[in-house]
Amino acid sequence: MKTEQCYITKQKLPSSELVHGSSIREGLLQIILKDHPDFKPHHSISLDELNVYRKKYVESILKEEMGELSHLEKEVVKSINDNELLSENIEPRIDSELSVGDRVADKIASFGGSWTFIISFFAFIMLWIGGNIYLLTIKPFDPYPFILLNLLLSCLAAIQAPIIMMSQNRKEAKDRQRSEHDYKINLKAELEIRQLHEKIDHMILQQNQRLLEIQQLQVDLMEDILTRLNHKNGGSTEKEK
Repeated sequence: MKTEQCYITKQKLPSSELVHGSSIREGLLQIILKDHPDFKPHHSISLDELNVYRKKYVESILKEEMGELSHLEKEVVKSINDNELLSENIEPRIDSELSVGDRVADKIASFGGSWTFIISFFAFIMLWIGGNIYLLTIKPFDPYPFILLNLLLSCLAAIQAPIIMMSQNRKEAKDRQRSEHDYKINLKAELEIRQLHEKIDHMILQQNQRLLEIQQLQVDLMEDILTRLNHKNGGSTEKEK
């Protein structure tokens, strides 16, 4: 098996685990030249070292497009480098982080926005009014204009509104976590597509080099065959003379 030396690690490796500098994309090559200015197109670099510089290249692309990397971008770069999956169901993790107050607020908000609450509430009001009108001649506990009922309704509205707002704020935070998760997945997909293009370009260059070598070998064989035929034809003509 043919082996070559990695310019960076100085280790002898099989040719299949090395990449020639001439087949590395210009942007990635500039990153390598920053650390190794003497790196030339005829030198080789191992795939492991190339992956390290690919990570740096991805970080440089993000910095050019977005400025300083945020925590999300750093997580995406780390997941690419570690070959981790970002696509997962985050709902169980979000639900496990809920406090008791958040769960109670969600249940109250869910019940307060249902037909069950509306029908039950109207039935309660009708029973309250009907009972006090019926007991008006005896001893009503809340005679017309139902001041106690108005007080209860005001207290209910005052308590229900902040509970619903708590639930809405928590749902907004949940939606924000979902959008951040989707952003990381989309960003990783975009960066991996760029890396995939780079790898495909590298494979095409390698295939082209191999095809050129094969074509050169075929040309050499054809020239060898033609040379032998010419020798045979020359020998046969001399014999005829």
